[in-house]
Formats: sequence, structure tokens, C-alpha cells
Amino acid sequence: MPKKGEPHDVRMLYLIEAEQNKQRLTWSGRTSFSMHAGEEVSFETYFNAFPASYWRRWSQLDTVVLAMDVQGAATISVYRSKHDGVRIAVTNVEAKDARVEIPLKLANFEDGGWLWFDVNAEEDTTITGAGWFAPHEPKEQVLPDGTTIAPSAKKVAVGIPTFNRPRDAVNALHALAEDPVVLEAITDVLMPDQGNQHPADEPDFQEAEANLGGKLKIFQQGNLGGSGGYSRIMYEALNQTDAPFILYMDDDIAIEPDSILRAVQAARYAKSPILVGGQMLNLQDRSQLRTTGETVDPNIFMFSAAKHAVYDHDFAKYPLGYVGTEEEDLDPRKTTSRPLHRRIDVDYNGWWMNLFPRVVAEKMGLPLPLFIKWDDNEYALRAKEAGFPTATWPGVAIWHMAWADKDDAIDWQAYFHMRNRLIVASIYGPENPEAMLKNMLKSTLKHYVCMEYSTIAIQNEAMKDFLAGPDQLFDILESSLPRIQGIRKGFSDAQVLPSAADLPAATGAPGVPTNKIGGRLAKIKKIPWAAKSLLHLRKPEDRAHWEAPQLNLTAEEARWYTLARVDSATVSTAGGTGVAFRKRDKELAKTLLDEQKRLRAEIKDRWAELKRTYREARPELTSHENWKKIFDEQ
Repeated sequence: MPKKGEPHDVRMLYLIEAEQNKQRLTWSGRTSFSMHAGEEVSFETYFNAFPASYWRRWSQLDTVVLAMDVQGAATISVYRSKHDGVRIAVTNVEAKDARVEIPLKLANFEDGGWLWFDVNAEEDTTITGAGWFAPHEPKEQVLPDGTTIAPSAKKVAVGIPTFNRPRDAVNALHALAEDPVVLEAITDVLMPDQGNQHPADEPDFQEAEANLGGKLKIFQQGNLGGSGGYSRIMYEALNQTDAPFILYMDDDIAIEPDSILRAVQAARYAKSPILVGGQMLNLQDRSQLRTTGETVDPNIFMFSAAKHAVYDHDFAKYPLGYVGTEEEDLDPRKTTSRPLHRRIDVDYNGWWMNLFPRVVAEKMGLPLPLFIKWDDNEYALRAKEAGFPTATWPGVAIWHMAWADKDDAIDWQAYFHMRNRLIVASIYGPENPEAMLKNMLKSTLKHYVCMEYSTIAIQNEAMKDFLAGPDQLFDILESSLPRIQGIRKGFSDAQVLPSAADLPAATGAPGVPTNKIGGRLAKIKKIPWAAKSLLHLRKPEDRAHWEAPQLNLTAEEARWYTLARVDSATVSTAGGTGVAFRKRDKELAKTLLDEQKRLRAEIKDRWAELKRTYREARPELTSHENWKKIFDEQ
């Protein structure tokens, strides 16, 4: 059940009460509820429906048992869906003061579909301990080489790296301990602390630590980025614990604790060891599912939506059972929940929540020393290559800030985006890099017209560091970030001011569009605007506009067809905490673009050599011994 006090939109992730109910359901804990005679409730919801197609695809089970204790009298109605969301009635069971157990076949879920149940109370009724149960204990698992391993215990080591988010980190520790069943399954909580603002200094840290019953271990180290934090977790989990599973979680999240158990159970019952990924719900719009799964485009080697994946689905507006009308289903501008019933196959899962079987970590080694970005992609691709695929599991989820609310495509992280994309592509990517390099050029040209010169400058640094080869990756693990931040300081577009009000008033840019172009004819509408932009970019900049901006733009308004037709503008950060004053500088832009053109040509010419070099270096870059040297220096 939802936590007490959750708003209506969040409760929609757990249950849907019938509109005709005269009173709401009541519950004091999270594993039982009471309802009055004549009331109805459906559990065709994100957290309570059973993602049957995933269990059919990945697990040892061919049957699942829906079980619960009923005090009172009620009808339990079980339904399933097809891959297109069409509902099919399975069975009705009338229960009065009884234990109910309903075995359900998983044979009908090849392409997709969920199982769920509704309750219709004939008299005042309390339902306790409702859940989806396996009919037997997990069996041994088959490894890619044909050998087997014994079934694993329901135990997991949870790792949460943190960097200067002490409040978030302590909140996460509290959440791990709030459910005693979840806490019983957690053997250790491993927290690399990489900042200078420490969770231990928070006033309620000792309470959180005590609630974990001695399971918390904190490791102080320098800022080695996400890959350094997660590598430390995997290293310590293998050396200091006997946990059969290792769960990665970010620190800046809100947790549904039961998701931890769900991930562990999916991994325990898998036919062969798999990585189990948690989905991301939007921390700022908590009924919204960010994505159902992602893949890496093998041609341009860029992460993208997996086939049939859904982005930004709001369950408060479109519950899991909302399949819409036939007209809505045929209209791409309309939203229904039909796609959520299709099983999605992925290449990787983000490390906001990702579970690794111990056997995978033992065979695969640790993450590459990439600091941030692409470390999660690389590890999943490495594991998949060895026969350990990833499954992104519905109903296993955390709340995390959506990517749209970050500036990571243009700030210092752009360096790691490009450098690490090239590194991972050299190991797993195409034999011919031309399509990927063209895709990178397209992105760079967008930065050019948007006056994001600092981004181009650090992208050039990324290319240089990639060309320098793999031997230096451990050496620059800590030094790359301060070096890149130092480079960005020299560019006005990277300097964040508190407010546009701190600058002279905007002088205006008559005729320049600031609205979003949408609709089916968007591409056609952009043609004349693109032509006008090119004409403007050919002219020398008017540096009089460097004193006062021509426009003050929100992050949403800062589009290429707007910025390409002005010589200056302020642009708010994605989080709305300040503004950057962008100024067109034609000579600087040419210098940066010419340098990147030369670097792209060198990458293309040396691609075969670079692929061989990085792939041969992978065992050393992921070895426990080399990471131990880094940790020992901290």
C-alpha cells in the first residue's frame, strides 16, 4: 500500500479506488487494507500488478500464485492483459474469512501482458499479505558455459555512493531501514563518501546508522566520480561480504523499499544470471514514469529508447488500464497505456538502481575508470557479451530527478559524455565510425549556433584524451574534472550569474522566434528559419550586444533557431537557479570548430588501431588489482 500521507497522484501507482465508493479504503501499515461493504478497488497499477511477461521471459517459473488472507467476505477477480493492453478475465474467487491461493499460468505472456486483481467487498473486509508467490524455491542457474550454480539466498549488499549530498544520503539510509522485511534481506550497506560534506555530520545520521543494525560501512575517498564510487562498492562487496547480489543505487533518490526485494527475487528466480535494472520515476512529478527501457544504437553508438519503449508516462492521467479508444490508439498525438503492456528488451539500465549477481561481478571485473557517463552502458554491454543480459523490470523503481531538469549535455559533463562514448564505442562499437562521427558533428554544430563555446572546447579535450589512449585513464581519474572546470571558466556561456536582472535590460531582437515549433509540419516550418539563421551566422557579430543581452530566454526557449539569429542572450539553467550570458564570437567559434574537424579526422584514420588498443586494455582497466591501487592512495 502507499505510505501514509501520499497525494492522490502517487497513490495511483498502488491502487485505484472505484468512483462509486462512498468511503476511501483505510490502512495503517503497508501490507493490509480495510474496505466497507459494497466498495471496490483495483490493483491494476504500476506497483501492484504482476509483470507476467518479464517473469515468463526471464524466470524459471511457469506458474505464479496470487495469495492473500481475507477477513470478511469479498470477491477476488483476477485479470490479465495481452501485449496490446486488452483485458481478459481469468477467474473470480469468493472468499469469506479464508486464506486464498490462486495458481495462475504464465503461458499467455510471450510478447507482453500483466496479471492483477480487483476486490469487491460483500461486507466489511480486511485483506492482509496479498502478494505474488512462487510455487517453489529457486532452482540452480545455468551459466553461459553450460555449468550451473546453486540457488542463491535472499540476501543483498546495497551500495550507495555519495558526493556532497549528505541530506539525501541519510534519507536513503532511513528508507532502507523502514521495512523490516527488506532490512532482513540486506546484509551490508556500503557507502563510498567522496565529498567534503559528510552524511555522518547530519544530525540524524546516528539514528539512521543505528536503524541499520551495524550493517553500514562508509569508505572515505577522493572524488573518483560515479565509476569510482560504484567500483568501490563492487570491490568491497566481493571482499568484505558474502552477499549473492550487489545492488547499486544513487544517493539523490527516493526509494520504494519493496523494489529491493523485487529485484532480488527476479534475480534469484532467473533461469540464468541476469542484471536486474530498476525503472526511473520522476522525483519532481512522482506519478510519472521516465522510461521503460533503453538501448544503444549500434550505428551511431548513442543511447536511445529501446524498441517499443515509453517515455514520460503519467499514471495519474493514464492508469495502467487506460487503453483508450480505437481513434486514440491510431493517433500518435494521443496517449494511452497500451504500450506499457508490451515487454521491452534492453541493452543496459542506468545505475540509479541496478542489481548484479555476485557471479557476474566475479567474472566481469569492476567498472571502467570513466568517472561518470557510459560506465553503466559499458558494464552492461560487457556482461551481455559474456552471456549476462540486462532486464529492466517494471514495478522495480526509484524516484530520481529527470534528465530534462539537468544541464549535463552542455556543462562540464559534456566532456565525459564525448570521451567515454568514444572509449566504449571503440570496444563495442562499429568497425566504421563515420556515422557516429557525423552524429557528433551534428551535436557540435548545434552547440555552435547556440553560442555554447565552452561545450565545444571541452569536447575537443575529450577527443584529445581519447586519442591519447587507455594507459592514462587511471592517472587522470581525479584530475580530469578540475582541469575541465578550469577550461570552462574562460567562457562566458559557462559562467552562471544569479539573475538576468543583474545585467542591463534586454535590447530585443524583432522577428526572432522564441516559441516552440511543433506539429506535423515542424520540419517544413524550420526551413525558412534555418535559412535566416545561416545568413545571420555569416555576418560578423555586433559586439555592442555583448554589453546587454538581446533576449532573456528560459532553458525551454533556448533553441537553435532562436539563438542562431542573435548575437547575445541570457539563458536560464535547467533548474532555474541562474543564467548564462551567451555572446556570439565568430573567430573563437571558427578556431574551435577547425580544431574539432582535425580531431575527428584523426579519430577516423586511427579507428582500427584505437579499437584494438582499448579492447586489449580492458582487462587491466577493470581489474581488482588496479582499482585497489587507486583505493589505497585515497
